[in-house]
Amino acid sequence: MVSLNDVLRARRVLDPHLPATPSWSYPLLDEVAGRRVVVKHENAQPTGAFKVRGALNLMAGLDAGETVVTYSTGNHARSIAYAARAFGVPAHVVMPAGAAEFKIRAVRALGATVTLHGANMAEAEAHAEAHARTVGGRLVSPGDEPAVIAGVGTAYLELFERHPDLDTVVVPVGSGTGAAAACVVAAAVAPGCRVVGVQSSAAPAAHDSWRSGACVRRDNRTRVDGLATGRGFELPQKILRDLLADFVLVDDDAIDDARQVLSGSAHTQAEGAGAAALAAVLARPDLMGERVAVILTGGNATPAELSR
Repeated sequence: MVSLNDVLRARRVLDPHLPATPSWSYPLLDEVAGRRVVVKHENAQPTGAFKVRGALNLMAGLDAGETVVTYSTGNHARSIAYAARAFGVPAHVVMPAGAAEFKIRAVRALGATVTLHGANMAEAEAHAEAHARTVGGRLVSPGDEPAVIAGVGTAYLELFERHPDLDTVVVPVGSGTGAAAACVVAAAVAPGCRVVGVQSSAAPAAHDSWRSGACVRRDNRTRVDGLATGRGFELPQKILRDLLADFVLVDDDAIDDARQVLSGSAHTQAEGAGAAALAAVLARPDLMGERVAVILTGGNATPAELSR
């Protein structure tokens, strides 16, 4: 499991690498949502997404000479590549063959080796596991890594220090590291604040895993890359089962609508996963309370997202 002490240690690791990201309210956005909305801008990270926090914390704890292997549709891959470069660690990333071209280029530009394999995350994962066995590399899971969850938790320390009076924090869920981290920190420093997860209804594996109490696999048909996982991950799910207040599904069109709201009301570019929290606020206001934070997990919108 992951504790607040792990998150505090991670903050000491990250302080030389990352400044705190801003969290603002916007009057027009409050008007649309019918409540005060705080946006935590993880799209301001150097990789454009929150996952760099976890990747840096994990890399800081590796033994000298280790090589890492991972799999991802984009943001996890870019974060691992960024952190590997920062700590001088060789990194090999397996991405599905249909991954967005600009995300592939971004990972390669950071010095990681990229292999394109498979039609989906499941096939990319299997290839990464086989490659790690072959080369003796450290396989890095997008979800089942305590150091990743602890690193991501630093975002929620920043949020609650600046906004201690929140009723609800809404977190997009792919692998579940962000929501798990939010639960750990909220339980320790803001026990009156509810944490609500949100996932695309076209890829509901994490949602259904939480509802059923066991990790399950589900079809992954979403066009939202950051939510495109076909199975639950054990470590985040264990934390979510204990601490998550609720879990919402929204469809991909609602996520696109939320991206448009963020653009018009908060002068902010969000990728699909980054807008999912706001989509949940707009779809389920009954769950949210009067003071709600949405985690804008990333701004790496694909050309297709931008065109919509």
